[in-house]
Amino acid sequence: MKSYRKELWFGTETRRKIIDITSDIEACLEESGISEGLCLVNAMHITASCFINDAESGLYGDYEKWLEKLAPEKPYSQYAHNGFEDNADAHLKRTIMGREVVVAITEGRLDFGPWERIHYYELDGKRKKRVLVKIIGD
Repeated sequence: MKSYRKELWFGTETRRKIIDITSDIEACLEESGISEGLCLVNAMHITASCFINDAESGLYGDYEKWLEKLAPEKPYSQYAHNGFEDNADAHLKRTIMGREVVVAITEGRLDFGPWERIHYYELDGKRKKRVLVKIIGD
């Protein structure tokens, strides 16, 4: 069995942003040479998420509205965590959105259902953060 590991780095100009990273992951898969196995895509920061869904701007806006209702950014004083930092809401949003995704690899391709894409969701941006891509198989 082969193993492949790569770190991808993302930086955003805004506090929150959803980025479709499917093409980045497909490039990693091609680079790995693995045709059958599993691909893990893991946000390596506690205020970022990786998730699978449709790449559609209306849905991106819906995530923003929904998450802001569940864990509003402001007022910062509503959170015990906030003191030195003001990102408690980002920690909570990450818990809801999840840390990682795993996708099957079949015949050298990510084995997706219809419309599925891999996304990186920055929840406390304006600095570089990494995503781990780990691919195992034959």
